[in-house]
Amino acid sequence: MPDQALIWAIVVAALLFDYINGFHDTANAIATTVLTGALSVGKAILLAASLNFIGALLSKAVATTIGKGIVEPTAVTPLVVLAAILAAIIWNLITWYYGMPSSSSHGLIGGIIGAVIAFQGFGSFKVEGLKMIGLALLISPILGLLVGYFSMVAIYWIFRHSAPGPLNKWFRMIQILSASFMALTHGGNDAQKSMGVITMALVSGGYLSTFHVPLWVVIACAASMALGTAGGGWRIIRTVGRKVIGLMPVQGFAAETSGALVIFAATHFGAPISTTHVITSAITGVGTARRLKAIRWGVVQQILFAWVMTLPCSAIFAGVIYKLMTLVR
Repeated sequence: MPDQALIWAIVVAALLFDYINGFHDTANAIATTVLTGALSVGKAILLAASLNFIGALLSKAVATTIGKGIVEPTAVTPLVVLAAILAAIIWNLITWYYGMPSSSSHGLIGGIIGAVIAFQGFGSFKVEGLKMIGLALLISPILGLLVGYFSMVAIYWIFRHSAPGPLNKWFRMIQILSASFMALTHGGNDAQKSMGVITMALVSGGYLSTFHVPLWVVIACAASMALGTAGGGWRIIRTVGRKVIGLMPVQGFAAETSGALVIFAATHFGAPISTTHVITSAITGVGTARRLKAIRWGVVQQILFAWVMTLPCSAIFAGVIYKLMTLVR
């Protein structure tokens, strides 16, 4: 495959990843809103798609971390980048098919790591960048759990004298705001990952002399994410919002707001985190504030298994894909 065709193949694959990421992670922004009855599925998906698009335009910090924080773009080839993105797509589709809310971020980062190792071993990694990304991916779910727990405790205390019926009716309305905040921050963090990959490919292929995300890349990734979100993802919505815990509007508001705050902070610092991990842990924290038995821990264990498997599986996929492509080429 000529180098120019290879670069365009990466662009198409990255936009496809963004599209799949959109419908795979739609649940992150709207699961609680739909399952508490605050919005219909159609209205919730339209809201999430619009705000995902807007959120993707607001920053490039995460794109920079993905594109040159793991490995210097000039130290890899476009074939390495293509193998990484294809591995992430395959893992996303597998977990979507089984309705498991795994991490697109873990899939992409694992794909980059696996493809780079297959290309030239461990020597070209940026250790500090890997440490920062690993720390962000590890800490963010813990923060989601804690913020969700304490947010719910605070709400219980503030409204301790309120009747549950009117309270939930009121929170059902303002939950639309929390869902909007969640969708905005989701687009701001997740869409940037494909921007980083495409820019990495443009630098490695010699089409850019320095790493900077072109405007057309920003708009294309934002649009792909929004279109994917509009495609929905009911399998994962059910797992996140219904199987983990039965949610009331007040709990949905607390979970969405908590998750969005953590994601917003991570995006500000350029940390590529898993929005899936954060919102699921926030929901778990909210449920724990009510009582431990409210959480369906068997489902949580299944989700944790998917989380643990994502990075190594996508890394292995990327390594195999890279070796196969070098043989064919």
